Amino acid sequence: MATNITFHEGTVSSEERHQYVQQKGATIWLTGLSASGKSTIACALEQHLLHLRKFTYRLDGDNIRFGLNKDLGFDEKSRNENIRRIGEVSRLFADACCLTITAFISPYRVDRQFAREIHEKAGLHFVEVFVDAPLSVVEQRDPKGLYKKARAGEIKDFTGISAPYEIPESPEIHLKTDELDVAESVRMITQYLVSHGYIPETTQ
Repeated sequence: MATNITFHEGTVSSEERHQYVQQKGATIWLTGLSASGKSTIACALEQHLLHLRKFTYRLDGDNIRFGLNKDLGFDEKSRNENIRRIGEVSRLFADACCLTITAFISPYRVDRQFAREIHEKAGLHFVEVFVDAPLSVVEQRDPKGLYKKARAGEIKDFTGISAPYEIPESPEIHLKTDELDVAESVRMITQYLVSHGYIPETTQ
């Protein structure tokens, strides 16, 4: 870690940002197995919030690995660093009053807790959304053929097969995507955001 650096406090307060942007920032952290529906729900949620004229942005697991995290693999250490970086980036977005949507497997509780804690330490909101589908269901979906390859031993350290997924113990939102469709999932998240004052109540 570099030692010859100094953190510069900004001259713009969080209250000023809230006042001018007319929105409080938060990170909506979607976690779950591959093919559980995270990216699909994140895309639909982003579209819905934009339709409501909210400042929002989506950070997707695959997309981030094409750029910011392209140097990382899928071993446990790399997964930890992947989520650490995303936690820091989403915190910055939330500090800018953005409703930041992240869609990452993020299999380890300790990494998700790190992301939560750096938000809370900064006085920012963190909403964990467990996108829950049984292994049998996600294996049946398997849109990228990853589970089939993992079962065949072609992919090592694959979450749910040869690497663990630690389910959230107390997520703010629990979406059972073997029972809910995308629209219902987006509605549940939106209702949570409204009821907790992140966005105003709307009839749309």
